[in-house]
Amino acid sequence: MVARDDVLAAAERTRGRLHRTPLLTSSTLGPRARLKAELFQRTGSFKVRGVLNKLAALSPEEKARGVIGISAGNHAQALAWGAAAEGVSALLVMWASASSAKIAATRAYGAEVDLEAPDPTAAFERLAALQAETGRTLVHPFDDPLVQAGQGTVALELLEDAPETDTIVVPAGGGGLVSGTAAAAPDRRIVCVEPERSNAVAAGLAAGASVPVRPESIADGLSAPFAGENALAVLRAHPAVESVLVTEEEIEAGFRFLYTRAKLACEPAAAVGVGAFLAGKIDAHEVVFVISGGNVAAETASAILARA
Repeated sequence: MVARDDVLAAAERTRGRLHRTPLLTSSTLGPRARLKAELFQRTGSFKVRGVLNKLAALSPEEKARGVIGISAGNHAQALAWGAAAEGVSALLVMWASASSAKIAATRAYGAEVDLEAPDPTAAFERLAALQAETGRTLVHPFDDPLVQAGQGTVALELLEDAPETDTIVVPAGGGGLVSGTAAAAPDRRIVCVEPERSNAVAAGLAAGASVPVRPESIADGLSAPFAGENALAVLRAHPAVESVLVTEEEIEAGFRFLYTRAKLACEPAAAVGVGAFLAGKIDAHEVVFVISGGNVAAETASAILARA
């Protein structure tokens, strides 16, 4: 199970290859509220942290076979970029309804994209088939200890910049970021926020094991069809993890706040924590909201803003 020492090792392994993203204040949210602007990370999200940590641990033979991953877009872009930087061939399984902007960006970073699957659930089946067929090395988007440890470096940074933080609010899809955060900050309160219509982590925690869900949220960056067992194990072991669900309307309210008041052109997935706070579902003062990612399509942003 991923622990703080693994996150510290990931920080050393990736040192100098990542942006140190800023920690911004927001007096409207509260005098001690801060925003960890991870949308300014390379490729627009925290995902590159886990990718680089995983790629750094691969053997020459594993790299020679090429890598394969699956994603709605942010992990796809991160893996495409990281693989290109390492001189490794990358194949990304996405799905037909994925963001066209994210698909285009993934291809622009040099990866091959497979779009045969109609939805996230079918895409994981397609992933298994292609991995067996090609022999490529899997870089899982959330259920891999090395990926989780890399994602946890977000928490190391924010706690260095704001050591008084007692609550970290984290968006969750498959659980890679929130479990990495929990591992990095075992003595802090962790609030895991998910859409009501894409609640893989909450469902897995309630069931005691990973269970399938059918994600249908505007927060497409959180559209995991199940939570990782490795992620759930870390969250179950943490002494202070809370699960919060938000409606689509609350996600959009959080998005509009970040876009118009904080001037952060984030994705709906990045806004779930702020949406929960604005809706009165989180009570916190020395709080940091992780804001990731920043790969929002112009059509999505304009439609949400028009609904204000």
